[in-house]
Amino acid sequence: MIFLGIDVSKKKLDAKVLIDPVRVKFKSKSVPNTPPGVAELLAWTMHRTGGTIGEIHAVMEATGVYHELAATALFDAGVRVSVVNPAHLRDFARGLAVKSKNDGLDGAVLARYGALVNPGPWQPEPRAVRELKALLSRLDAIETDLRRELNRREKTEHAAIPQDVVDSLDHSIAFLREEQARLIKRIREHIDRHPPLRKDRALLESIPAVGDKTAFRRLALLRSRTFTSAAQAAAFVGLVPVEHQSGSSVCQRPRLSKTGNARVRAALYMAAVVATRHNPDIRVQYQRLLAAGKPKMSAMGAAMRKLVHICFGVLKHQTPYVAQCVL
Repeated sequence: MIFLGIDVSKKKLDAKVLIDPVRVKFKSKSVPNTPPGVAELLAWTMHRTGGTIGEIHAVMEATGVYHELAATALFDAGVRVSVVNPAHLRDFARGLAVKSKNDGLDGAVLARYGALVNPGPWQPEPRAVRELKALLSRLDAIETDLRRELNRREKTEHAAIPQDVVDSLDHSIAFLREEQARLIKRIREHIDRHPPLRKDRALLESIPAVGDKTAFRRLALLRSRTFTSAAQAAAFVGLVPVEHQSGSSVCQRPRLSKTGNARVRAALYMAAVVATRHNPDIRVQYQRLLAAGKPKMSAMGAAMRKLVHICFGVLKHQTPYVAQCVL
């Protein structure tokens, strides 16, 4: 296997191919982050190594949207692609005693990570899911702006603010609310046009405490990649407990890993709050943990994790939710 580490930036790809794993020797190449640049990098890698496309394992970090073009182009060409969590890569670099950070070093660390860890393969999200995520991302941005404008408008009621400023805020709020409604309608129409997404939304909405907006986000999460288990999906969101214990003197309270998307966890938190009141299984679990002396936030973390497990279950088995507990 040929391990190709690619440090991705907005404009270029800085690559290192691992020529000799024993003596840790590399060859370097920098190309534009464009389709022709990816093609040039592939041709160079095969020329330098004498290998075929099927023997190349490209490893890169998840870097917002900038890695997607290169990862998709490499995948379409037949390369095995792995997209690595940056936190995992930082920990790996520390283990190699790599203290500096630059494009060349990052590419070398990625190539060695591929050789030693052999991370799992990545594949592009289905087009319908990519479009859903883009719409949701825009909706999140609009709703964030709307909350800020509403907070500013509220402050005008307690301060001497010129009427022109108040009118400007009112105009902005009206526009943002109109855009929010338009995007929500557009998301519903997008899901309705794709039967698998439409069926999955109906299954998710069979779960008490999962409304349409929560269902939108769970769809985007659980259909964005292939999860093999509910625990894996919960870990991806950052909802697994992390213990910190050593001997008899170090014993800290477990905490959530929080390695996933913070916005996704925030939306899950609000849904879990509702679920502790209206979802039979989650409510029973939540009350049992509180009765056992668990802190409220610890019990709420368990409720969030349980909600992810239930959502994963109804989609995996393609059956509506059926409560296991009776209130």
